[in-house]
Amino acid sequence: MVVTTATRAVRMAAEQFPSEDRALDHEFAAGAEGSLERLYASASRLVYTLALRALGDGAEAEDVTQQTFVSAWRTREGYDPERGSARAWVVGIARRRIADALDARARERRRVEAVAARPEPVAEDPLDGHAQRILVRAEVEGLGPPRNQIVELAFFEGCTHQQISERMDMPLGTVKSHLRRSLIELRRGLEAADASL
Repeated sequence: MVVTTATRAVRMAAEQFPSEDRALDHEFAAGAEGSLERLYASASRLVYTLALRALGDGAEAEDVTQQTFVSAWRTREGYDPERGSARAWVVGIARRRIADALDARARERRRVEAVAARPEPVAEDPLDGHAQRILVRAEVEGLGPPRNQIVELAFFEGCTHQQISERMDMPLGTVKSHLRRSLIELRRGLEAADASL
């Protein structure tokens, strides 16, 4: 339902763009200096609003808005001003970034549910548990700041993403990105350690 609503809003927004500023479209396609800033000024509010409606989270909407314009600039060779306005093209990119964010959120939810559904482990040798804790702690410390601090706050102190953001004076989206990358790196490190035993 959220995707359908967001898709409908994107289509309506794209249809409303006038074609009066054709100069910006051609300048952006050519990579002219200042054209990205002008395009951002004319379309960023709409991109942010669409992302916020679909995702319901201001920090994620800001991330999607930033990703959209970075992607637009990097892939501007694929934009043809004769096929439509640069603003409409950017909205199309935003729609894909919103879908990516929703997919990432669903994957994260499935991972959390899978971890929660795991059966309780069989009682193990206390020395094995102690060795495992030492190994995990070493892997976390190896992440280096600020990622090790974020992981410690999240998993050892039980802080929420928002609480970590506030305590570390860091944007919420940055906290989530650091945490996601840290978990991937920790998993690889622990798998490598298990394989060497």
